[in-house]
Amino acid sequence: MSTYKRRKRRYHHGDLPAALLRTAGKILEKESLEALTLRTLARRTGVSHAAPYRHFRDRESLLAALAAEGFAMLGEAQREAAAAAGLRGMGEAYVRFALEQPQRFRLMFGGEVPIGRHPALREVATRAFGALSGALAARVPEARGAGDQSIAAWALVHGLAQLLLEGRVDAAARRGRSEAQFIRDVLAAVRFAAGAASQAPAAAAQSA
Repeated sequence: MSTYKRRKRRYHHGDLPAALLRTAGKILEKESLEALTLRTLARRTGVSHAAPYRHFRDRESLLAALAAEGFAMLGEAQREAAAAAGLRGMGEAYVRFALEQPQRFRLMFGGEVPIGRHPALREVATRAFGALSGALAARVPEARGAGDQSIAAWALVHGLAQLLLEGRVDAAARRGRSEAQFIRDVLAAVRFAAGAASQAPAAAAQSA
């Protein structure tokens, strides 16, 4: 039996694009971005070398699809967290996603895929950020304030995620806390500081 026939027997026809993305996600997380090629993907999925090209015209298109899937996953995680714990939950979900899917997170934000060339990726990424912006806008009357606070909140959770991913926070800073508790405490501390800062001008005005 030929090699191609053996591969074809291994793959049971169904949703091939979804199967390719599942396999690509595993290669990305367990190996590296460099290891992910369309040829390797075809071999691991058990299809002909030409099969992936019917759904992804090149490697960049595959990476864009993986990044888009990542933003969809992140958005869903944040929606579920928001329903249970509001803004705090959204921030924790963001950092948790980065730590659970480090290579995909780096792909989503690392500049490997020019987002402007991929409308579907741009749309789902914008929608994911819009969830955070919308949640903050509900608390901030002025549109500009909501936008600024959205960016500030994004910078906070993204920066914390990056620090943890790169191992920049040592054990002494955690003081024996679990990773989840440390994330919760850090986000709560900054939120408290921001609230105190916003109250200071009002207090000064009242005393004047």
